[in-house]
Amino acid sequence: MQELRLSWLRTFVSVYRRGSFTRAARELGLSQPAVTQQIRGLEKKLGRPLFERLPEGVRPTETAETLMRDVQAPIDALGAVVDRLVACPKSMSSRPVRLGGPNELLTTRVLPALGELVQQGLQLRLGFGPSEELLQELADGRYDLVLTTRRPRARAFSAHPLFDEEYVLLASRRLRDEIPVDRLPEEGPAVLEKYPVVAYAESLPYLRCYWRSVFEDVPGTVPAVVVPDLRGVLAAVRASAGISVLPTYLCREELVRGEVVPLLEPEVPPINTVYLTTRAGGLPQPHVQLVHGVLLLQAQMWG
Repeated sequence: MQELRLSWLRTFVSVYRRGSFTRAARELGLSQPAVTQQIRGLEKKLGRPLFERLPEGVRPTETAETLMRDVQAPIDALGAVVDRLVACPKSMSSRPVRLGGPNELLTTRVLPALGELVQQGLQLRLGFGPSEELLQELADGRYDLVLTTRRPRARAFSAHPLFDEEYVLLASRRLRDEIPVDRLPEEGPAVLEKYPVVAYAESLPYLRCYWRSVFEDVPGTVPAVVVPDLRGVLAAVRASAGISVLPTYLCREELVRGEVVPLLEPEVPPINTVYLTTRAGGLPQPHVQLVHGVLLLQAQMWG
């Protein structure tokens, strides 16, 4: 899946403010076709038009008005950070930004989101682990930023909500055809007891969250397969090894292709908030501020 590019958002803000592709191109030092291409890329990503073309410029659509409210402040803040980096170009590569989080989230979302900055000289060092370990390492100075699946309570940390991961109960199409899914809303998880479960850990963390939220119960099963990597869980589900619960950001394309299918679509799907966490007291290094701001912007498309 193509990531939202920071350059697209900068161009969008300029077109919105100038009311013209030509004037935005002049301000940004780009050609008009380049501005048009970036806006089209953003429109394709969002699935909706952003501007109505007029004889003398453009008019923002309702989608553009909403997007502008969301991104103008962070884009302006990032612009100030970029100006400081331009004034001191060596600071971008003087020390790597050390970033920790769940391996699946870092590899499928964070790395693509930061590719543009890496091309411009940013160095990254990633580490994987559970939230508790990552927060301790953040406190000890071994990380600059960490993504955590729970909000830290200690005053030593500052946490910004990044995005909500939505959970889905799913199986392969072949296995789903064997399950009386029409009985699930009335009979609950008892319908699923005879089917194998694929889990991330023996404690069934994702299933427990889903069961509590949807069924007001706890899973009473022993997993048939335990894979400490959500991508491995997805692969096992695709192979009809069992049912599981996964965040939709990880399996969206497989759901679209029909390789895995939901077993239940509750009116209010279970969610869990992922936080971008730093040490309290701010981010003194401009390149860390830049990564922080870019992730907050990119994550608007992840939920």
